[in-house]
Amino acid sequence: MFEGLRFNHWKTNLDDSGIVTLTLDRANSSVNAISREVLDELGQIVERLAIERPAGVIIHSAKASGFAVGADIKEFVGYAKHGTVLENIQNGQRVYESLARLPCPTVAAVHGACMGGGTELILACRQRIAADDEKTRIGLPEVMLGIHPGWGGSARLPRLIGAPDALPVMLTGKPLSAKRALTLGVVDRTARLDELLTEAKHLLRRPITRPFVRRTKAWATNTWLARQILAPMVLKQTAAKVRKEHYPAPFALIDVWKRGGGDIRQRLKLEALSVSKLAQTPTAQNLIRIFFLQERLKGAGGGIDPAIKHVHVVGAGVMGGDIAAWAALKGFDVTLQDREMKYVQPALDRARKLYEKKLKTPEKIEAATRRLRADVEGKGVADADLAIEAIYENAEAKEALYATIEPQFQADEILATNTSSIPLDELRGKLAAPQRFLGLHFFNPVAQMPLVEVVRHERLDPAIEKRALAFCKAIGKLPVAVKGTPGFLVNRILMPYLLEAMRLYNEGVPGPVLDKVATKFGMPMGPIELADTVGLDVCASVGKELAPFLGLELPPGLEDKMEAGKRGKKDGQGLYVWHEGKPQKPEVDPDYAASPDLQDRMVLSMVNEAVACLANGVVDDADLLDAGVIFGTGFAPFRGGPIQYIRSEGAAKLKARLETLAAQYGERFTPKPGWDNPVLAQSGFELPD
Repeated sequence: MFEGLRFNHWKTNLDDSGIVTLTLDRANSSVNAISREVLDELGQIVERLAIERPAGVIIHSAKASGFAVGADIKEFVGYAKHGTVLENIQNGQRVYESLARLPCPTVAAVHGACMGGGTELILACRQRIAADDEKTRIGLPEVMLGIHPGWGGSARLPRLIGAPDALPVMLTGKPLSAKRALTLGVVDRTARLDELLTEAKHLLRRPITRPFVRRTKAWATNTWLARQILAPMVLKQTAAKVRKEHYPAPFALIDVWKRGGGDIRQRLKLEALSVSKLAQTPTAQNLIRIFFLQERLKGAGGGIDPAIKHVHVVGAGVMGGDIAAWAALKGFDVTLQDREMKYVQPALDRARKLYEKKLKTPEKIEAATRRLRADVEGKGVADADLAIEAIYENAEAKEALYATIEPQFQADEILATNTSSIPLDELRGKLAAPQRFLGLHFFNPVAQMPLVEVVRHERLDPAIEKRALAFCKAIGKLPVAVKGTPGFLVNRILMPYLLEAMRLYNEGVPGPVLDKVATKFGMPMGPIELADTVGLDVCASVGKELAPFLGLELPPGLEDKMEAGKRGKKDGQGLYVWHEGKPQKPEVDPDYAASPDLQDRMVLSMVNEAVACLANGVVDDADLLDAGVIFGTGFAPFRGGPIQYIRSEGAAKLKARLETLAAQYGERFTPKPGWDNPVLAQSGFELPD
């Protein structure tokens, strides 16, 4: 059937029953990313299949990692740079539509990751079967890159499962498990992985007729009238979560669906034009850059370090307890130490809730629970490969603890501190083996915050740093190596922002006004709500450590709040009153006129410190700085990080605004050394090569 045709990325097989199996196996790659070459070869194959008309076609993957991770993002970057996005989207649409129009039954057999363009490929098949295991994930995550599905996803999925189910899948970008995909009708059957191809052949011979109710729903929710009624409702829901000017892709997707009629060609045309337009927006370019930065952080530690199996954590408070729980969740044996069992038990209880939420099945929950053991006497230190200190922020107390831990080490164990602000030079002075000591600074809440700062000092062994980076990778975190100066990277940049916001609060600016200004800029949470969430005691502790170094002052009133037991969310009262985990923000006088420089006072405090961090070599380069601040603070992702924000606005312009603020409000706004760094003058939206 395929005589004379040679393929680099596809393997073809015709069996005795006339069924063709197409196996996607991208050359020189551990995963299937759908490139132009992959598509062009598929186009040739489909063209031949349309002529030969086999009994059926099965498409699956030869990669153990899964079906397909989606389109080749590096190629997409090239298309965006050269203005050829539309032509390449249309090419992919043509290939997939040719597959959809084949005059024979087609089945996609899915295992592992099936994302983006991979999901659009299986949607172009008549039926789909998925491996019924935890590794199967099917999704359309394009909104996370500032675009939306472009190879037929928005044209086909709503017609397959109905708009009310399809739109959330595309608008959130969250992947579906095999079970959920079956429930929604994205796949028609599930099967054991070892029986996937056999069952796919059965599905070819005996196609499943979709239930009448499901077919009716799919039709009814996509009629012209339904689209006119549903689209405004979905728009309203989306606008409550994100701003259109910040993240235009979800709104564009809703518009494409609303305008799409019964003709697949018209829907594909709308989809292609929309994606090609979104690809040129700063938001898409910045989010794609963040995607590459995230991949860089994931690869920072190389492979997993097999030498770290047992982790011992000292300090069962919120941070220490949650670090221990997370490490056990990810498969490590963990011992958790504190002065008395009454301090350890709450951490074990929180861990149990985490496992119930994440693991679902009783067997897995029990296995994770067994991996986390209370160890009041600290006997686990002697057997640990990594010991993490997570006690309160006091240098003397930490040094005293190290003096009891280090003598119990047998060989090349690693000692790490979770300090959030104390310089490591201050902590390593009395250690016998400072080369095996470093910082592993996690962020609260541990289960949600992806970043870990791997904190360096001058005597750190580079091999130990690499092992620590690998440990972060093994527990599913994004590590960034930082210099061990006060505040490291994230807290050093975040603290000027929080302190300026609290200063404004003391000046009489209502908290809700400050929060609204910050979220309008793109921060995920306003600074007053954030201070309460972190805890005013934590803000004060870190602030006291950093303020002299940063040339700042702690705002008055924090001590009074803490003495009154009003530390924020955890006490139910701080700068706000809290009820059931939510701040009860007071009403603001509608006649209140906010100063126009509120945003600059808060945001430029952070940006100025970012420039200083870059000049001081706190991180290795500007890209890592942006990545650290985005994943550590949630800094407006669509802006690409503080350095990218400077590039887009113009360094000279922002420096002049700082000078104006310094003249009006004081020298804390004086531009710090580093504003003449040529890195700041690069193109505002330079995409990675």
